[in-house]
Amino acid sequence: MQFPEDFNQLELLDTHGHLIPRGTSSLWTGSEEEEETDDERGERPEEWYLQKESLLKDKPQELILWAAENNRLSTVNSLLATDAALVHCSDEDGYSPLHRAAYGGHVDVASALLHSYARVNARTADGWTPLHSACRWNRVTMASLLLRHGAKLNAQTNGGLTPLHLAASNPDSALTLELLLSQRHLNASLRSSSGETASQVAQRSGPHYYLFEMVEECVSVLPSHT
Repeated sequence: MQFPEDFNQLELLDTHGHLIPRGTSSLWTGSEEEEETDDERGERPEEWYLQKESLLKDKPQELILWAAENNRLSTVNSLLATDAALVHCSDEDGYSPLHRAAYGGHVDVASALLHSYARVNARTADGWTPLHSACRWNRVTMASLLLRHGAKLNAQTNGGLTPLHLAASNPDSALTLELLLSQRHLNASLRSSSGETASQVAQRSGPHYYLFEMVEECVSVLPSHT
């Protein structure tokens, strides 16, 4: 997919983020904190999940995508034990089970997928990796897990966005920003298709732009000796 030079993918996220593919029954609301309880997220009763699993039992690819998104670890493990190749399936937009676990912050599910050789840098049709998904929705524990398993810290989407850009665009993402900015191999100078660095995004998107001082070059104030 080609983007014009002045394309601003972050503006599209702000106005159409609710349309990002998350499956037919996503519980994500767009503003929840990572540590919210299941009840606060509007968790459905167990009977609802069992009924949904029953409806999808003959569609294993759909089921594992749904299970990864909805934190159904036992279902994911059962499916992978039957067919390990399911770990690599994806929906029509290219979202894999790991992508879905990543934006939901489901660390145990993601760990199971990674131990089953899920591709940590798999790309969606828009060029998003699971790390992009985790950073967009402030899933700091998830982001840390993905980085430990080799996620590409400076990967760019088709619109030129890095995980740092996406974290910078979320006003609730202080912890995720701190995690990314502390990484030794971070390239904070990368620009999106619209020409913005993550620091510039942070300056107009939220209260945490000061964190970028962590990666600014130090300027010595000591007088030079000649």
